Amino acid sequence: MGDDASRQTTFGADGELSDRDPDADDTNDFGEPMDADETQGGYNRYAVSSLLQKAVRRSDEEVAAWAAWELARSGFAWNLWERLHLYVVEDLRAGQEVALLVDRYETLATDRWDPAEWRGRLCAIHAALACARASSSREAPNADEFFRNAAAERAEARETGGEPQVDFPVGEFEPGGEYDVAFDKHTGEGSRMGRDGEFFKTHGARVGPTGEDEQSARWQRLNMALHDVDFSGAQVAHAVDPVDADDKWAEPEFDDGEGE
Repeated sequence: MGDDASRQTTFGADGELSDRDPDADDTNDFGEPMDADETQGGYNRYAVSSLLQKAVRRSDEEVAAWAAWELARSGFAWNLWERLHLYVVEDLRAGQEVALLVDRYETLATDRWDPAEWRGRLCAIHAALACARASSSREAPNADEFFRNAAAERAEARETGGEPQVDFPVGEFEPGGEYDVAFDKHTGEGSRMGRDGEFFKTHGARVGPTGEDEQSARWQRLNMALHDVDFSGAQVAHAVDPVDADDKWAEPEFDDGEGE
């Protein structure tokens, strides 16, 4: 189910859009007939789903585990897994492996076992706990919102002939500017400027600020030695040197008579 956000606006609407597992119980813990969007414990599943994401966002392990268990046992496993997958892109600090764990737990719960039976519920709890223990961050949504607001501000400024209050981090992004190194042989502008493999090897392939490890640096030096360009010693050293942590886009020019 890929559109839970739109469904959330319909809670309480006679339950016509409910997607409870048809094999799930039709009575709650109290033996009462369940509404279409009611969980076994008598809660609204939209509220429990929202609580799940808030709990993992705030690192409340017990509440996250319960909310995942409640959705899984109530026939709303799809809602549970949609929420956890949303969490890993909306509320998780980038680069953490819990995103892969969530996918694996879902595969076990839904492809190998019944998501509502005990093994499926254990997978739900494991996934929720893994998410709650991960480092939460709203960096991706905050960045997305800022970039959208900046785009609107730039468009409005152009229409009125003024200057935007905020701009994209790259500004005008033109050759000769702060991010000049991006215009290499892989771009039309760079090609027209004659920036070939020599420019890319010397400037465009640098990493940082920790730099290459020794093995990777060794390979790069050998590659440059075997290249059809006669690179200078300064160019080779610069190519494997880490970028400046305080000025990541700074690039010197080389004019020592060796190479270009």
